[in-house]
Amino acid sequence: MPVSKSNGVDIWYEVCGDGPAMVFVHANPFDNDLWLYQKAHFSTWFKVVSIDIRGYGRSSKITTPYTQHDMCNDVLGVMGDLGIDQAVLCGCSVGSGIAIHLGITNPERFSAIVLVGGNSGVSDRYTQRIDGYTKDLGSYHIEHLRKLVSDDFSKSKLGAYILNLWVEREPRLKGDAIAQVFHAGNGTDCTGDLGKIPMPVLVINGEQDHSLPAGKLTAENVINGTHKVLAGTGHACCIEDPATFDGFVIEFLEQNALMPKL
Repeated sequence: MPVSKSNGVDIWYEVCGDGPAMVFVHANPFDNDLWLYQKAHFSTWFKVVSIDIRGYGRSSKITTPYTQHDMCNDVLGVMGDLGIDQAVLCGCSVGSGIAIHLGITNPERFSAIVLVGGNSGVSDRYTQRIDGYTKDLGSYHIEHLRKLVSDDFSKSKLGAYILNLWVEREPRLKGDAIAQVFHAGNGTDCTGDLGKIPMPVLVINGEQDHSLPAGKLTAENVINGTHKVLAGTGHACCIEDPATFDGFVIEFLEQNALMPKL
C-alpha cells in the first residue's frame, strides 16, 4: 500500500481500478477493508481509493489532540498525491463525519457524497467509545464490532468470518489513538451547516442502525438528499448486504449522471 505524508502524518491507502475517482473513508474500529466488497465491485468503473484514516490500519496512531479538519486534510492530501481534482466521496460512521465536513468546506472537490450512518453532530456514544477503547481495548473491541452489525449477521458463519478479520488486526489498534479520533468528532457539529452542501448526497442506514434518525435528519437538511434504509442490517450495513448496498449507490449515481459507461 502507498502512503501519503502530505499532512505531516502517515496515511496509508489502496488504489484499484481506473476511471473517475471514488474515495472511501471507513468507520471505527475498521480499516480500509471495511469496503472490501465495494473496492472489488466499483473498481469495474472507477479509480477506487480506500484510505486508512489516522488511528487505524497502517496509518499513524496519533495520541495528541487534533481536529476533524486535520482528518479532512488527510483525505485531501491523498487526493493531491494522486492528482485527483474531484471524486465521489463515500464515508461510513466516523468516515461519514469527515465526508460531511469536506462537503461543507471543499464542495468543489466532490461530485457526490455517500454517507453510511450520516450523523452530522456530536454523540454521547463518542464518550462511550473513548472509555471503552482506553480502559479495556481487547474485550471492548470485540463487543463493539458485534454491535455494529445485526444480531443475525454476527451469529452467522459469514459474519463471524468477516468480523474476525478485524479481531485479528487488533494489535494495530491503540486505545489512546482511537480516543483522539472521537475527541475530534465530538468537537465538530456540522448540523447547522448541512444546507451548505451543494452536491447530491445519499445517506444509507441499516434498519437496526442506532444512527438512523440522525442519518434521516442529514438527508432532509442537505440541499439534494436521498435516504435509503437497508433492511435487516446494522450500522456497518455495507459488509452485511453488499449487493443491496451497492445497488443503492449505483442507482443514486445513475440518477445524477455520475455512473460511467463500460
